[in-house]
Amino acid sequence: MHSDLFRRCIAWRPPESSRKVGVMARNIAVVVTDDLDGSAGAETVTFGLDGVSYEIDLGQPNRARLADALAPFIASGRRVRRGDRYRSAGPAGGSRVDRAAVRAWAREAGLPVSERGRISAAVMSQYEAAN
Repeated sequence: MHSDLFRRCIAWRPPESSRKVGVMARNIAVVVTDDLDGSAGAETVTFGLDGVSYEIDLGQPNRARLADALAPFIASGRRVRRGDRYRSAGPAGGSRVDRAAVRAWAREAGLPVSERGRISAAVMSQYEAAN
């Protein structure tokens, strides 16, 4: 298996003595092989599990095997748009709060707040409730 991986990752070059001088163009063919059985003519398949995306090169028979294995889970699952994973719980571009005012209010209220950095959610919620 390691030798297959090695062969797929290196570019073969002819010995110096057989090189042609003055060649103006080259044709380079890339053959994608199945990651499971090494057969040619594979295509890249992307799938995900537990928030991790994977890619694997599969020929048609192994692609069908993967699709058949996942079919009951796909049929029962919910499709999620790509951007949904990255949305925050709060409103996008929500109301801006003057952090300096929050810090001044927190000091007057006797709440612990640092000079710089993140203001705790507890302090922010108390500020929003009071204002």
